[in-house]
Amino acid sequence: MEIKGLAEVLAAQPLFAGLSTETMSFLESCAKNEVFEAGVFLFKAGGQADRFFLLREGDVALELQIPGRARLTVQSVHPGHVVGASWMLPPYSWRFDARALTAVRATSIDATCLRRKCDDNPALGYEVFKRFLPILADRLQAARVQLVDLYAPPGEIGRAG
Repeated sequence: MEIKGLAEVLAAQPLFAGLSTETMSFLESCAKNEVFEAGVFLFKAGGQADRFFLLREGDVALELQIPGRARLTVQSVHPGHVVGASWMLPPYSWRFDARALTAVRATSIDATCLRRKCDDNPALGYEVFKRFLPILADRLQAARVQLVDLYAPPGEIGRAG
């Protein structure tokens, strides 16, 4: 089994694909490997969004706890995808819960470290934000679909457009 440095692990993730080796080495200081057992929360809504995760193995559910209702899974996230985008905007607090559905191996990125690097290097910041915008759009669409399923009158589901 070949052991890879964090720069190589980051470069293998779709979020950072195509960035230079120099940029990967620059970002490596913000990264660490993490493991979560099935059922464990990576984070909970309202907590400090101090990092995000690049999933290498396992599946994670993004969930909402709605008072008086069962937990609602807004989206399932799989290897190669990102968990957590709330680190990008103040007040830097999680808007969903993230729970490991299976054993998870991930690389986490320290948000404070990355924001500082983006502030110091606006070109890097622009590149990171461009790469996160599709993730945000996808999460908004997933939440919209869940809301339609929850609140649309019978017969209206599928007609929202």
